[in-house]
Amino acid sequence: MTDIAESIESVEQLAAVWRAMVLDRDAGGDVRDLPGIAVRWADCRFAFWNCVTLTDVGADASLLEQRLGAAAEIMRAKERPGFLWLFEDLLDEGARSALPAAAERAGLELAFPGVGMAGDLLPLPEPVHPELTFARVRTEEQLRAYADLNSLAYGFPLEEGRDGLAGSALWKDGVHAYLGLRDGVPVACAGAVEARGRLFVILVATDPAWQRRGYGEAVTRRALYEGARATGLKRATLHATVAGAPVYPRIGFRPNSPMLFYGLRG
Repeated sequence: MTDIAESIESVEQLAAVWRAMVLDRDAGGDVRDLPGIAVRWADCRFAFWNCVTLTDVGADASLLEQRLGAAAEIMRAKERPGFLWLFEDLLDEGARSALPAAAERAGLELAFPGVGMAGDLLPLPEPVHPELTFARVRTEEQLRAYADLNSLAYGFPLEEGRDGLAGSALWKDGVHAYLGLRDGVPVACAGAVEARGRLFVILVATDPAWQRRGYGEAVTRRALYEGARATGLKRATLHATVAGAPVYPRIGFRPNSPMLFYGLRG
């Protein structure tokens, strides 16, 4: 794939996966596809399930200004906060230069950066880690542990992660979601879900007390290994934070589009 094709793939993966996640959380969730904007908003306390993203390819500065204003208005109309996910490589050079000022005019502020990644890397060898065992999420207790690991890793109150995942049938059956257990205690987690002929890696997290031991990489490999065995898929995609990004090239992912996450100012 060319770089722009991978950036388009990345935003399409977000739209596809987040549609499923939002509707799993709330069958009446907002999953509209508007001109240049995909809305994927569960309006729940777990901010990652409240998402809008820009979908135009090659948007110029004028179109970017319009889309940012419209996206911010959608976000203001919601009860719960969330993020605008913006894939920089979908903008033309002028729009990228104009982005900081345009975002400020729309009432948006940068929350954190990220990066899209992809790779034709499957199947993987069966993963092992000398300190971990792996368990697929099948019970509500395991799902709560998965949610809590994400809350701890991203600095959310535990109740917010649980509000996003509690009671989900999709996460117990449709997502290849795995816990990494150290002496029986969940310390890391990762999921892989099929979307448009890819496996999308989702909600990877490690308990901050147990980071830098290779746990996140190991459990991500497990989710991909099991997902590929079940589906036969060869290509995988993901969206990473800056902190998590160094893990994934070791598995075989290649960075493509830089991403920026914006929230409403004030």
